[in-house]
Amino acid sequence: MRERYIAGLLLLAFSVVSGRIVQAGPNDDQPTYYRILFLEQTRSLGNGELAGYLASPNELVATRAALAIGRTKQTAGVPLLEAHLHDPRASVRAMSVYGLGLLGGAQTAAMVAALHNDPSGAVRVAAIDALGRYEANHALRGNETAAVRAIAGALATDHDPIVRSRAAVALQSFYHGAMGFFAEQSLVTALAHDSEIMVRRHVMWAISRGYAIRIERSVLTRALHDRDEIIRIEAVSAYGRLKSTSAIAALKPLLNDPSWRVQEQTIESIRALSGQPPTIHLTALPINLHLPAIGTDTFAALQPVSAATNTKPSAPVASDALLQPKIEPSDAADMNGPAPGLHPRVRVVTTKGALYIVLYPEWAPLTVANFLNVAASGYYNGNRWFRIVPDFVVQSGDPTDNGDGDAGYTLGAEENPLEQRSYILSMGLNYNDNGPIRDSAGTQFYITLSPQFHLNRDFTVFGEVVSGQAVLAHLVESDRILRVERLPDVAVP
Repeated sequence: MRERYIAGLLLLAFSVVSGRIVQAGPNDDQPTYYRILFLEQTRSLGNGELAGYLASPNELVATRAALAIGRTKQTAGVPLLEAHLHDPRASVRAMSVYGLGLLGGAQTAAMVAALHNDPSGAVRVAAIDALGRYEANHALRGNETAAVRAIAGALATDHDPIVRSRAAVALQSFYHGAMGFFAEQSLVTALAHDSEIMVRRHVMWAISRGYAIRIERSVLTRALHDRDEIIRIEAVSAYGRLKSTSAIAALKPLLNDPSWRVQEQTIESIRALSGQPPTIHLTALPINLHLPAIGTDTFAALQPVSAATNTKPSAPVASDALLQPKIEPSDAADMNGPAPGLHPRVRVVTTKGALYIVLYPEWAPLTVANFLNVAASGYYNGNRWFRIVPDFVVQSGDPTDNGDGDAGYTLGAEENPLEQRSYILSMGLNYNDNGPIRDSAGTQFYITLSPQFHLNRDFTVFGEVVSGQAVLAHLVESDRILRVERLPDVAVP
């Protein structure tokens, strides 16, 4: 099984491809893919067109059509996807299940729950993701017990650590329901007995976000001293939710933790326990942070493939999308990272150093096309990092520097199964009283500083920082983007 979960593996392939952008070869299905993208973005089933593509003998076309049907949010797509839950092709099954997670609820919950034992890890990930979405949207309606037992069973017994990790995240959604205690105990057991660090990180995140005030404090206390940085971050975050000043004493030693991220979260948790508001704008770095050295820019010699055009960016259309690589998920790792093949990459030069980002057009084709177009126009040059929240995100992409500006158009959301782990690139959204507004992305983007799995359901992941992460530790809100440069494409294994 290809393991593409760790971003560091991308660095192994972070080499120049002939010093230029490598274009995809001839593609007989190009008009089909553009049509699928058009229907997806116009939120239309095309009077049976997407159903026809879903029934295609071409597995790549059928897989992409299943995802498009889910993204339309048209409930008429539910029976179309239901008909492919047992498709012999794993990638079609996986995207049909994932699409139902975007569309369905009570009427499909039992069928989806039954797929937690599917032989394909991609299908199991999609099923768990769908059940978590249903619960978060209060759409299980009588199927909650079966859903929790299916997810908890995957957490306890699935052989794939990625599947177990996704199960842990899904269980967080059940904390407020009748099965909350069962979910809580499943997580506590996994934290104590699962040997995979990836799984334990996800479990600790779920405990912190949903169950911190309910479990025995000794569980959190042990996690405060875990060898893993992410587990300590989540344990500190959990402590900050305890609503008791008696918890402060246990946190104070972590103010000197070797990890700057743990230190920042410790400061925030102590603020919460002391009744102070959270830091929502980091304008200066706290004293005594153990900041990582930025070091030498290994890729400084890479030359941009084109210069800024200084033209006003405009909303992308389907024909702007990069059609390579294509999604064909068969195992869990395929649902958790980029497809193998050439990917666009950019260098974001900031006042503190350079970030190197690999973009994922297979999962978010028009979002990637938009980002590259906006970057090429010079729109991002000089933008301030107008929102930096400790142990959460850094955000930019607004030339007015206050978070209210954009280029005058919006993008359709491209929900995908990629997780919002550390250093992930996603599009920002507008909000109303009900939360984030779908299809409101434009030019603003953010980079996560630690796992933010609760953002998986609403925000479009479209890339990942693969080098220069230390720069993020040094940014404050007076820092700026100097320029964004497109570099030669990079091969992802």
